[in-house]
Amino acid sequence: MAVDDLDTRILRLLLEQPRTSVREYARVLGIARGTLQARLDRMERDGVITGTGPTLSPAALGHPVLAFVHIEVTQGHLDEVGDELAAVPEIVEAFSITGGGDLLTRVVARDNAHLEDVVQKLINLPGVVRTRTEVALRERVPHRLLPLVKSIGRTARS
Repeated sequence: MAVDDLDTRILRLLLEQPRTSVREYARVLGIARGTLQARLDRMERDGVITGTGPTLSPAALGHPVLAFVHIEVTQGHLDEVGDELAAVPEIVEAFSITGGGDLLTRVVARDNAHLEDVVQKLINLPGVVRTRTEVALRERVPHRLLPLVKSIGRTARS
């Protein structure tokens, strides 16, 4: 789905001022509230906007350890292992990948001992051949989309 200049302006506002009302967004953008709502609805329907909830900090929730666990899966069992991963609350994301391994998971834990327990749980899942764990030391670039939206906006205006 292509986004135009107005879409990118809307997305920038959502990212820069996430707790503002739709009415205020419309006022700032100089468009009708109905136009804004229609654009938001379309972008949600098209999967551009995927959520509106708060961003939570696992560290503030008592899980300051972040690790990336690569999982190698027995051929033909990727879906089953993926379903099992969804039942592990410490896994906050999981992706099918190319390269070294079949799955990449983002795992949070209370401490290193807890991380070891989670990894042992993963190793014991049916279909898991082996895992490789990398512990994150410090976040260097937090998850962000605003620079991408700004870049797309410049392209849309060109």
